[in-house]
Amino acid sequence: MPADRRAPHVLLLGGTAEARALAAVLVDREVSVVSSLAGRVARPRQPLGEVRIGGFGGVAGLVSTLRDNDFTHLVDATHPFAITMRRHAVEAAHEVALPVVRLARPGWRDLPDAAAWTWVQGYDEARRQAERLGSRPFITSGRQTLGHYLSWDDRPVLVRVVEPLEEPVPASWQVRLDRGPFSVDDERELMRSAGIDVLITKDSGGAYTSAKLQAASELGIPVVVVARPDPPEGLQELSDIDEVLAWLDAGASATA
Repeated sequence: MPADRRAPHVLLLGGTAEARALAAVLVDREVSVVSSLAGRVARPRQPLGEVRIGGFGGVAGLVSTLRDNDFTHLVDATHPFAITMRRHAVEAAHEVALPVVRLARPGWRDLPDAAAWTWVQGYDEARRQAERLGSRPFITSGRQTLGHYLSWDDRPVLVRVVEPLEEPVPASWQVRLDRGPFSVDDERELMRSAGIDVLITKDSGGAYTSAKLQAASELGIPVVVVARPDPPEGLQELSDIDEVLAWLDAGASATA
């Protein structure tokens, strides 16, 4: 795919802290950028610059958006588990011959305690492993994953989510509405006061919500981690904002 030497006009698929940080840098550099948020959170943290909210309507809708707005570059900085959006980004970018790259926050596999955690490939396996390890779980894998744990109507379960739940959960569950960042002290006290004996999370990565991992380690609480899905083929991943800026400055010669 040839490099595009027009002034960049970037569609940034966001909703993460990394996306907001990248948008702020691009706005500061006077790079034209539109941040796209899925609209699943009622009061999302707004990035700097122009913002659109809502889905695209699949690959075809994303293709139309890219063409109709004359975007020159596509940057996927969505959550590490937003795999459907990621696949759509790759397919749409190829359809319109547009450079695409992913800004991917580092995962947690390199943290000092990671080797001691129980790593699983899905939420049903996470439930089975958690049942083996404890009886008072703390679920932090997101509200869309809770259906996998609804059979736990016989135990106290602590759930933390950003948005109110749309479906009822067992009466023995305690639902806590909160969003990060969280401190180690607060996470330690939360788990201790609730009597938590197993933590369930997913490899979201980064430092924003990692305090729970250190707190669990200090309390001797086992951790079950759902591993990240494999990225789609044809999507280059960059690990920090400076790399994305270099990619743009180079005319996106490194393309999918």
